[in-house]
Amino acid sequence: MISKVTSLLTCAMLVTGASMAVSHAAEEQETEIKDLVDTAVRPIMEKYGVPGVAVGVVVEGNSYLFNYGIASRQTKMPVTGDTIFEIGSISKTFVATQASWAQVNGQISLSDKTSKYLPSMQGTEFGEVSLMHLGTHTAGGFPLQVPDEVTTDDQLMTYLQKWKPTYKAGTARTYANPSIGMLGFITAKAMNKDFGALMQGELFPALGLKSTYVEVPATKMADYAQGYTAKDDPVRVKPAVLSSEAYGVKTTATDLIRVLQANMKMVKLDGKLQQAITDTHTGYFKVGSMTQDLIWEQYAYPATLKTLQQGNGPDMLKQLPVKQLTPPLAPRDDVWINKTGSTSGFGGYVAFVPKKRIGIVILANKNFPNVERVRIAHQVLTGLE
Repeated sequence: MISKVTSLLTCAMLVTGASMAVSHAAEEQETEIKDLVDTAVRPIMEKYGVPGVAVGVVVEGNSYLFNYGIASRQTKMPVTGDTIFEIGSISKTFVATQASWAQVNGQISLSDKTSKYLPSMQGTEFGEVSLMHLGTHTAGGFPLQVPDEVTTDDQLMTYLQKWKPTYKAGTARTYANPSIGMLGFITAKAMNKDFGALMQGELFPALGLKSTYVEVPATKMADYAQGYTAKDDPVRVKPAVLSSEAYGVKTTATDLIRVLQANMKMVKLDGKLQQAITDTHTGYFKVGSMTQDLIWEQYAYPATLKTLQQGNGPDMLKQLPVKQLTPPLAPRDDVWINKTGSTSGFGGYVAFVPKKRIGIVILANKNFPNVERVRIAHQVLTGLE
């Protein structure tokens, strides 16, 4: 009887010891990651006077969140895992996912022309543009923003009816909010839904997101960070035509970490939704060293800091020649996939490497240069190896 009790106690001690060892190893790993992030983030915050930053890191399916500074200079509230940031053009990745999901479900086809879903565009230049070209910025040349004089959906339709391309679709890339904005607009129309309701009622819940919005509800406004301009004036994004579709999502680093995990197949999702997410990593065009996916941008891995900074620099807003990939490049794991996003008062960046099962989310309540965001991400992710 004594030997049996002794054996049980010995087993219990071994299990406890093993658990303590695992816990200690996990703590050590988190400390090492925090040191990497601290070293990369703090100098940039000081250099550009950024009030607050949230950084999420994914390593082998595990997620880590590191918060810096304050969400508002007025309230002095610290940045936390619940702080909601404007993510600007990172919003476009949600539009790409929704469009891809609609395609998997047979509700649209990216090869379709816009006129199939917008009968008023039949016989127009815009009516001949495919949805794939809208989602890859290769539709024929749109301005970066919807023209100021276009303030209603009716005026938008009139503008599109009169629009004339500056180049043949699929021969050049012009980064443009109207392009991806119309992909979101058409996807929602094809599903007979309001865009905001479609995102908040279907896509965000399906992804398991808890604090992601097109319109931040009154009950969450206390968590909504205050953005700041380069002159430190408080500012938040204002509604405009296609703003919800092109740059209107607000979310937390906690939720965006989950999005990265979903993109690397680390969370359990509906099979069709997971397929849709993976499909957004399909490469359609080559633009220098960058491959243009459905909104996502990817680079051969390993990628140098110089390559990533050039690919996310201001020159990418210019009209650039492209080489169409025929057939399209199937989704790959040995790539660096990323997207930047900005509004007047916020700056963000997300990047992940599926093969290495690592990723990073950087959200700030002040817009600072993309090249610096890329520098932080590259420093952290290469340090993790």
